[in-house]
Amino acid sequence: MLNVQRITKATLTGLATLSLSMAAVAQDELSGANTAWIMTATALVLFMTLPGLALFYSGLVRSKNVLSVLMQCFSIACVASIVWFVAGYSLAFSEGNNFIGDLSQMFLANVGEDSMSGDIPESVFLMFQMTFAIITPALVVGGFAERMKFSAVMWFTVLWLLFVYAPVCHWVWGGGWLSDRGALDFAGGIVVHITAGVAALVAALMVGPRKGFPTTPMPPHNLTLSVAGAGMLWVGWFGFNGGSALAANGDAGMAILVTHLSAACGAFTWSVIEWVKYGKPSVLGIITGMVAGLGTITPASGFVGPAGAVVIGVSAGFVCFYATMFMKQKLKIDDSLDVMPVHGVGGILGTLAVGIFASAELGLFSGQGLDGSIGSQLGVQATGVIATVAYTAVATFVIFKVIGLLTGGIRVDEDDESQGLDIVAHNEKGYDL
Repeated sequence: MLNVQRITKATLTGLATLSLSMAAVAQDELSGANTAWIMTATALVLFMTLPGLALFYSGLVRSKNVLSVLMQCFSIACVASIVWFVAGYSLAFSEGNNFIGDLSQMFLANVGEDSMSGDIPESVFLMFQMTFAIITPALVVGGFAERMKFSAVMWFTVLWLLFVYAPVCHWVWGGGWLSDRGALDFAGGIVVHITAGVAALVAALMVGPRKGFPTTPMPPHNLTLSVAGAGMLWVGWFGFNGGSALAANGDAGMAILVTHLSAACGAFTWSVIEWVKYGKPSVLGIITGMVAGLGTITPASGFVGPAGAVVIGVSAGFVCFYATMFMKQKLKIDDSLDVMPVHGVGGILGTLAVGIFASAELGLFSGQGLDGSIGSQLGVQATGVIATVAYTAVATFVIFKVIGLLTGGIRVDEDDESQGLDIVAHNEKGYDL
């Protein structure tokens, strides 16, 4: 042990220099614990899409379209991965400017075994982010399910990732203008859920409603598949939100806790509303409420505490339920699998909730007690919401117009729609009993 009375000024200076040098080295050293956790979280997020979302969505459509949805989710996972390798990662996370990254890491240039992102390998970080790029366009499938050409879905995945997802990701997580303003989006309320919800709404309007909507009943053909997929989504979401801490620490633990509480509260609230309104709670309702709770807590998951998560989850169940009823019954918009009222509205609600429940002014609800007033942070969050909604809507509209020219129209004809996309697009049947 050093004798403090004998430490000279030179010794103190040397110790300070040594301490700074060690800190710099430590920053570049690989953390085995953090790396292992983010690798696990990466697998969990991919599990959300395949098979989680694929099963969830495929059970909600009619039996003649079950394979088409499974195929779309599987193919999107493949195409999105290639896009991320070619240019998506570079556009989202390289330096670039305030709007979008550059192409310095195109084809993952300079990413090797020794490349680091903080204290985890860059390969692990970019793979974790790749799984987010996979699930976001896959969510949009719910807006045009049962009626869009398979070729149009593939073109949409490529163009939308490059011109919508990558720029918005850069705004928030890649050092862009929203990041500079202090916008908070822990795991994708803006980047994933608002963009997917708005894109699904634009798709539903441009593709048009399914034949017979809204007069012909189109109930889910296999809720058992959907419940299985919903359970996988719930489990996978722990990697989605907990992994976004990019470390195996208290932030990750709290993110998982609040994620679970919000999902439970969203599901229970939706069921209670149905029970009161219709006399019986439905299976479809409880799993939809769960997804609403998960999507709404996502942007706030690293910033709020358990009490805030309960309030957010209950709010999600209530708000998303009535948003769904409003879109289908009042606006007559055939967002087939309720992407906008659940993910879009939930993402907006959760993004705004960060400005309230993460503030130090509400210590009871706060996870981190962020500095700044509720009003100022709410203003920043609202700016992010408005900008993302506007940009996503316009860009998605243009993308669908371009795809229409490339594919001779984005929608299958009436005869093909009546026959079902399983046979028309893939020459196969989901069930052959």
